[in-house]
Amino acid sequence: MTRIWQQINQAQAALVEQVGQSVVRIYSGDDGIGAGMVWQADGIIVTNAHVVADRNGLRQNLAVELRDGALFDAQVLGYDLRGDVAVLHIDENNLAPVSAKYDVQLQPGQYVMALGHPWGMVDAVTGGVVIGTGNNLPELRDHRNWIALDLKMRPGHSGGPLFNAFGQIVGMNTMIQGPEVSFAIPAGVIQSYVDDVLTQGVPDTQAASYQPDDDVTLV
Repeated sequence: MTRIWQQINQAQAALVEQVGQSVVRIYSGDDGIGAGMVWQADGIIVTNAHVVADRNGLRQNLAVELRDGALFDAQVLGYDLRGDVAVLHIDENNLAPVSAKYDVQLQPGQYVMALGHPWGMVDAVTGGVVIGTGNNLPELRDHRNWIALDLKMRPGHSGGPLFNAFGQIVGMNTMIQGPEVSFAIPAGVIQSYVDDVLTQGVPDTQAASYQPDDDVTLV
């Protein structure tokens, strides 16, 4: 039994290391403000819109730090505060993108892990199980497509990957409701927005009228 647990622990540690190669840290000036993911090898980075902007517009002096410590100025190609997705570009090629799984059918009880930089702790991981998915979750009233999780996220997890036991990215960490329930944006929603930005040049969306539910907290 001890050997089995050792094998499970080693496999999970290897999985976190694998996914972590594609996780970046996003800065505004000197402040680390969240995580992001290398989405394409040609410098396309995705994160939450609330990481890079607020109702007053984009944050200043945005930069992306790669896993190896290399730092790049970030250009925001598009952001949508209501959908809470942003697409950034850095001047670098041959990056290691995440392995996203757009059509995965998550089931309640499945184990997943979330990676990010909570409270400035780089590449911190937490795990839990799926509560439910879809656009009609009882915890939320905005009718957007969410993954609800029995998993503890903290400020700084935003924009980081939610991934399954195969290392496939199934969502992006976004917000919490109370100390236990967290929410992620499905990978398919992210890819749809990336496609729109790269093919149609979707304009920035400040969505000044959008208000998240009172009992949720953006991380």
